[in-house]
Amino acid sequence: MPGVVRVAASASDLSGLGLLTWVYPPGLVDRVVAACGRSEQRRRLLPARLVVYFVLGLALFSPAPYLEVMRHLVAGLRGLGLLGDWHVPAKSSLFRARQRLGFEPLQVLFAATAKPMAKPMATESTPGAFWRGLRLLAVDGTCWDVADTEANQAAFGRPGNGRGTGRSAFVQVRMAALVEVGSHAVLDAELAGCRTGEVTLVGRLPRSCGAGQLVLADREFLGVPLWRAFTATGADLLWRVPANRVLPVRKLLRDGSWLSDIHAGTDRAKRDPVPVRVIAYQLKDTGGAAVAGDFRLVTTLVDPRRYPARQLAALYRERWEIESVFAEIKTYQRGAKVVLSSKTPDGVLQQIWAHLLVHHALRELMLRTAATRQLDPDRISFTETLRSARRSVTVTPGGFSP
Repeated sequence: MPGVVRVAASASDLSGLGLLTWVYPPGLVDRVVAACGRSEQRRRLLPARLVVYFVLGLALFSPAPYLEVMRHLVAGLRGLGLLGDWHVPAKSSLFRARQRLGFEPLQVLFAATAKPMAKPMATESTPGAFWRGLRLLAVDGTCWDVADTEANQAAFGRPGNGRGTGRSAFVQVRMAALVEVGSHAVLDAELAGCRTGEVTLVGRLPRSCGAGQLVLADREFLGVPLWRAFTATGADLLWRVPANRVLPVRKLLRDGSWLSDIHAGTDRAKRDPVPVRVIAYQLKDTGGAAVAGDFRLVTTLVDPRRYPARQLAALYRERWEIESVFAEIKTYQRGAKVVLSSKTPDGVLQQIWAHLLVHHALRELMLRTAATRQLDPDRISFTETLRSARRSVTVTPGGFSP
């Protein structure tokens, strides 16, 4: 890719297992394991701390098999003579260890570490992270294909295939995510079966929002309950409007935008309006017909002098960065068209949280590299960072120990 900068060799000590123990130090992992009640009562060949890093390794090396991943993780320790009489367990032991661990420690570890990465003072070196003092976030949903087992199907379900012939080929987990646009960091996520709608899952994400943020969202999320849930946190919003939504002009503003109201579907008498500012614009077809046409946005930013309509229309394209985040996780990190292999719902959720944790660690490294070089993080290659992490895992044991 032209203009993309590779990860510096000097950053290799933060890659691989060293990267994982840098972002998720053993002490933190031990505290999370204890808080979730997974600490061992006796010394095991596979203590819970090791199993956490093993599960993260499965995500880092996806879709490599169990024994190959474990050999990668301990190769550096063996080379330094730190393994002693410890040996790689059988695959069945690794499988049982994953079952003992469950998904909760991974979920709790993510909640404890998934924080905004871009610093307010770093606006110059982190383009796209802030706009007029507001941190840019985006929400959206995606689905994960998982192993076709009776347990997974009962827990998660299958979507219709859209062809009138019954069920989809894959059981699916639906995920809604809140992403920091400038860093591509996933700040929060909700998981459920595919029978649960995206709007429902996104409705649980305002818990991670607050004042000083501008949340971008696509048209399927525009509804009064969700709008109010986000604005109640103090966050500002910039959301696309469905084509059939009627937005009467209450007051025309100097830049061509106007003030209007939206109403809940249950407010048939229109007695409980939510005031919004509407921005209408056109995108010309420059070869990408999918994004051409008429667009309307609604926002909480009502001052046309401080927040010009033209700039807000240009800013909205940043929402698409969340699609790039999903591609990083599901296409490059997990592997294109790879189906999550776990045959139980707990195992599936464990795998997804592990992928989110590994993506966070890789993005942490990329942001640090960009800041050191005073670059836009978009110029750091995600795939090269992933390859660097995989290459260095056998020579950088970090603070990890079985």
